[in-house]
Amino acid sequence: MQLAFAKTKSCDVCPIRHRAVCASCNPDELAVLDSIKTYRTFEAGQPILFAEDRMSFVGSVVFGTATLEQMLEDGRKQTLGLLLPSDFIGRPGRERAPYNVMAITDVTLCCFEKRKFEELIASTPHISQRLLEMSLDELDAARDWMLLLGRKTAREKIATFLVMIEKRTSDPRDGQGIVARRIELPLTREAMADYLGLTIETVSRQFTALKKEGVIALEGKRGVVIPDLPRLTEIAGF
Repeated sequence: MQLAFAKTKSCDVCPIRHRAVCASCNPDELAVLDSIKTYRTFEAGQPILFAEDRMSFVGSVVFGTATLEQMLEDGRKQTLGLLLPSDFIGRPGRERAPYNVMAITDVTLCCFEKRKFEELIASTPHISQRLLEMSLDELDAARDWMLLLGRKTAREKIATFLVMIEKRTSDPRDGQGIVARRIELPLTREAMADYLGLTIETVSRQFTALKKEGVIALEGKRGVVIPDLPRLTEIAGF
């Protein structure tokens, strides 16, 4: 899929086609979006936006992972959230970026010139409705994150993170009969510790414990196999 998309840049083979802001578009609406889209790539560690930058574009993450970050007055950094494939960057009607957006892996964005996109959603109910749905999903995720940081144990935090990644990166068209699911972690153990408010030693211990219990299996540096997703979800405290 990724190779086919790289060669054609076609919406027909886009890996986020059925999850992104264009998910509900009919062929005519897709054609209009296609006429105003461009692609931008960012290397791992490269800033995509800085807080208070004037927003000239909005768009969706096609490949890769980025973080939303806020710098405190004393120089400390707080990671506020992850941007995964299909997540939307930018807010129609808002002139400036509220947070820093940093690429933590190589990132490809499907971008739309902000003014043209604002004109399009004013006349295209499918896009405006989908954008509202995604905004509400983002609000729910933020509330879940408040619970995770405030009340959950280290074990529950790791399990919640894995369930979140599985949910956010799986194809909604997949059947439910798959016994084992495989995910690719978007963060290093160190970045994960910072994101979850844990130490790297605690993160490693929790991964080891879940592996020994057979809840997960590890493949390479970033691969995680989840043999029983309902069991992991129960451990996460959902």
